[in-house]
Amino acid sequence: MAIKIPKIDEIPKEEQSPLILALLETLNLLYEENQNLKDEIARLKGEKARPEIKPSTLESPKRKKSKKDKKRPGSKKRAKTKKLEIHKTQPIRPENLPPGSTFKGYQDFYVQDLVIQPFNTLFKLERWETPDGKYLVGKLPAQIKNEHFGPDLKRFILYQHYHAHVTQPLILEQLRDLGVNISSGQINRIITEGHDTFHYEKNAILTIGLSVSAYINVDDTGARHKGKNGYCTHIGNELFATFHSTESKSRINFLEILRAGYNDYVINNEALAYMASQGLPKPLVQQFAQLAPSVLENQDQWHATLSSVQIKSKRHYRIATEGALIGSLYKHGFNPELVIVSDDAGQFNILQHALCWIHAERTINKLIGFTEEQIEAVDSVKSQIWTLYDQLKDFKINPSDCKRASIDAYFDEIFTQRTCFASLNQALRRISANKSELLLVLKCPVIPLHNNLSENDIREYVKRRKISGSSRSDLGRKCRDTFVSLKKTCRKLKVSFWEYLNDRITGTNTLPFLPDLIVLKAQAFFA
Repeated sequence: MAIKIPKIDEIPKEEQSPLILALLETLNLLYEENQNLKDEIARLKGEKARPEIKPSTLESPKRKKSKKDKKRPGSKKRAKTKKLEIHKTQPIRPENLPPGSTFKGYQDFYVQDLVIQPFNTLFKLERWETPDGKYLVGKLPAQIKNEHFGPDLKRFILYQHYHAHVTQPLILEQLRDLGVNISSGQINRIITEGHDTFHYEKNAILTIGLSVSAYINVDDTGARHKGKNGYCTHIGNELFATFHSTESKSRINFLEILRAGYNDYVINNEALAYMASQGLPKPLVQQFAQLAPSVLENQDQWHATLSSVQIKSKRHYRIATEGALIGSLYKHGFNPELVIVSDDAGQFNILQHALCWIHAERTINKLIGFTEEQIEAVDSVKSQIWTLYDQLKDFKINPSDCKRASIDAYFDEIFTQRTCFASLNQALRRISANKSELLLVLKCPVIPLHNNLSENDIREYVKRRKISGSSRSDLGRKCRDTFVSLKKTCRKLKVSFWEYLNDRITGTNTLPFLPDLIVLKAQAFFA
């Protein structure tokens, strides 16, 4: 049971003897020490310590508001009606207007509203019989595409499902509440079928994005499919985003995605160099060298080649396959200077690879010191790391040889030091071993220092996974990848996804092809 320690002003003055005051001071010191120990125990257990609650300001004297205080922060006035499209103008005359009054113009008052209601059209196709006995029938508008559901309804369904994360049963309920006569099967068909043009544009986004970018951010997350564990890989940067759901998150899988639609395996100089660097035995490398240059058109031909060189080890199979996939990348024009920024997941550690500083610092941040010296050592190292991080940010803005040498030396100073904390020393050695990947920004200042962009983009799948669970058909999974990629890319390119859907569904194609927009913006962004 907690004991309340009285305050000095709560004790009558006649009872405030030196002994009472000394005991009260001792009690306060013991209480504070006891609370500090409780907080330390909670911190070591990973629990939250006692919160620091700021004193209430309700009883504080109110000060007069100045002109600057009239508006709350973030409420800066912006022109809300300057570009507002007006659909209806309705003049309103004052009531009880006295005779002889003079008209002095209008006082505008804007009201924004939304009209949501069914709009059904009956097309009466005329049938005519020609003199030679043939029949001619009127043609439906091109945007109808001989279907019983119009483009605006289809756009609404796609937008609700892929943008707003509304599930199919809720879309069905919503549309029926609005008076639309539609079945759950038709909603599923609209969501998953007949989207070849969208799939083509999504594939082109990856191909063009890889070709014009100086770097890409990558990450993956769980994406269950047909009741089994699966994965979704994100590839993108500030100009585009693509998502690729598969059953694996291996390096082979990642390289297959980077091929961007190609299915061949190529043995060339780049493939042989990779095999040798990964420790493939020399006799096997020599056998592949005798086959070079060669192109295996599909997976079956590649497996036949592996059998011909008698590869039996799973590790050797993996290295050889990764090498042939890298050979395919270079054959089809993959940019060798492209930097891959990741969170240190092994499957992404290929080609030009840069690491995320935020993830690197976490290995230090999660350490818990058990003595005052260890706690001070951890805090000191974290402070040094963020000082280095600020220097790297400054270098990205104003790179120079002098700053490059200074940062390189400071990195060694931080991560080669020895402290009184063995776990901290081990974490420092691990980060030091990744120096080239953490300091790749010194060679290519345009690359980011962290992988936050990819992690933010891939939250789309985390939210969808929590709402809808797993995908149940291969076509449904493909459409999910496609429309999420298009939605995210539209957002990065400042294109309204709502207008984009309308443009593509109706076939007007007034909005530019998204890969073309990526090319235009990349010229300025990566300049």
